[in-house]
Amino acid sequence: MGCTNCSSGGGTPRGCGNNGTCSSGGCNKLGVFDWLGNMQLPNGQSPYDIVEVRFKNSRKSFFRNAKNLSLQVGDAVIVEASPGHDVGIVSVVGELARIQVNRRAPNLKALETRKILRIADQGDIDKWVEARNLEKEVMYRARTLAVNLGLEMKISDVEYQGDLTKATFYYTAEQRVDFRQLIKDMADAFKVRIEMRQIGSRQEASRLGGIGSCGRELCCSTWLTDFRSVSTSSARYQQLSLNPQKLAGQCGKLKCCLNYELDMYLDAIKSFPASETKLHTEKGTAFHVKTDVFKRIMWYIYDGGSGLIALKPERVAEIKRMNQEKKKPMDLLDFVEPSIIKEPDYTNVVGQDSLNRFDNQFKKKKKKRKKPAGKPGENQQAKGRPDNSTKEAAPANSNAPQGNRNRKGKNQRRRGKQQNNNAPNKNA
Repeated sequence: MGCTNCSSGGGTPRGCGNNGTCSSGGCNKLGVFDWLGNMQLPNGQSPYDIVEVRFKNSRKSFFRNAKNLSLQVGDAVIVEASPGHDVGIVSVVGELARIQVNRRAPNLKALETRKILRIADQGDIDKWVEARNLEKEVMYRARTLAVNLGLEMKISDVEYQGDLTKATFYYTAEQRVDFRQLIKDMADAFKVRIEMRQIGSRQEASRLGGIGSCGRELCCSTWLTDFRSVSTSSARYQQLSLNPQKLAGQCGKLKCCLNYELDMYLDAIKSFPASETKLHTEKGTAFHVKTDVFKRIMWYIYDGGSGLIALKPERVAEIKRMNQEKKKPMDLLDFVEPSIIKEPDYTNVVGQDSLNRFDNQFKKKKKKRKKPAGKPGENQQAKGRPDNSTKEAAPANSNAPQGNRNRKGKNQRRRGKQQNNNAPNKNA
């Protein structure tokens, strides 16, 4: 069956693309693949009667299959609740459920677990979907009631019971909160049984989910099942900057991933000399600054100096032995191996030879001014050809160019106008 999270109406999934055949029961967080599902039990051994049932977000619990129902991963079942009943999705059955019980609840007894009543029918599922649709609006109204009472708390999530008789409100608060009046107001407003449950900031991030600084979904909302304590010493061992903004996750606490590679760093640091010891030389005393675990380099600096000196751990151990024997080397630079440190080449930093290499390319090029197309004579003059207008006028029946004759006519008309202007007025 398909899950309700990816259904777009009419039983068509919109996200996973499995067409309703999700092997893990749907698009859920902390999904488990039953890798023991196809294994046959020995003769005479009955199947394990405790199954794991998943509810909203990452909440899971164990229930006993007292009626020997044929249950598969992804089935919606009706389970006992206090009071009434609830609807959940079967997540683990069979021998894998036995392993989960031994790992997460080793003291759990079959007689103490609540029972699975029946497989959910269509009416139960419709009421369950209706309860899920009410949760968002109820959470907003509950936040408004808390603000009106002046309570310093944050309601982060609401979970309705499958039979619509109970609602559990999850909240975070820095201090103890007296919410007795809030419970009365919410009971009058929502007409259901109210239960308040305080959670931490990590549990809040696990329930709500999100995207971490690495670009992936939060580990606590996808696969991480327990929260281990994380201290700043984990960052120190890994040579990380103690910047709270970079080391904190979505929950505001130190990131859980700081513990993932901590064991590897601790094993690698065991082969390094202690960084607290000072190195004494004839030139002065050197102090440890930082360690590069991957390159196996320890950086030292002289007291009052400015340059860092890179040494191999073996060379540092050799200098410490000399100091224990009351001997001082001349200088730490004598122990530097040229193969690990190369002098930086500042002659061609940007990959080019000259800093003004683009000057000639960005100079404005002078474009040749194009004269408008004129008469044939003018075009010939622009091309550097000799101007025939300066020569003597050719006879009318000569083969002179048409442009020269036109220019000669213009000059004659211009002279005639000048003579008329200079002539005395006869009427004067």
